[in-house]
Amino acid sequence: MNVRLRQDAIVRSLRRKGTLTIADLAAEVGASRRTVLRDISSLRDEGFVIHSEPGPGGGLQLDPQSVQTTARLSVAEIFALLISVASVRAAGSLPFSDLADAGLAKIEKALPVDKVRDLRRFMDCLYIGKLSPEVDISNVGEMSPLLLPIFETAFLQRLYLSFQYRDAKGAVTNRVVEPQAMLILPPLWYLVAWDPARNGFRHFRMDRISQPEYIQDKKFRRRHIVFEDSVSPIRNNR
Repeated sequence: MNVRLRQDAIVRSLRRKGTLTIADLAAEVGASRRTVLRDISSLRDEGFVIHSEPGPGGGLQLDPQSVQTTARLSVAEIFALLISVASVRAAGSLPFSDLADAGLAKIEKALPVDKVRDLRRFMDCLYIGKLSPEVDISNVGEMSPLLLPIFETAFLQRLYLSFQYRDAKGAVTNRVVEPQAMLILPPLWYLVAWDPARNGFRHFRMDRISQPEYIQDKKFRRRHIVFEDSVSPIRNNR
């Protein structure tokens, strides 16, 4: 269990059971007493009020009104929120855009500096526009939940991506590309990448991508992409 999942489990256990000893929590999350003590310290730093009662019958108690004051969302999770709002706005169906923007601004404000920097770099790779009415969208499929976390690492570290791609006729090929941008043309999402095997840019529908992986230590350089006039950076749509 990674740190974040373990700490979430500790908070849930304290909320449900009221009072637990360090030994109880260690047994529940499958970690050592020392690890749980570090987790408790980290949770307190994030704003959770956790009381310690010494002696027999004592233990740890979470203040029922206690809330987290530090954002723990990953860059990919925040990015998903931002692009979801932007794509709905582009489709002309975001009735509470001011409230959505205010909420996202609060999340961004609470982020540590390194996450803000990564988020901005990730955002610089995102473009949005309107889909031509001539494009067939009757066969839009589900996008893999692995895409954004894999894309986050690949885009920020400029690593090559490998994946399987199913074209419009159903043929499946293995691709290795340089991820350069993401393009949202609601309801379709595209990975815009330089394909070395074909010596050119290609647009890959993200609902047709499977088994995505980044290739460690194989880096690429950013390339200039020319989009149509109807496409703009997502920053201009916020």
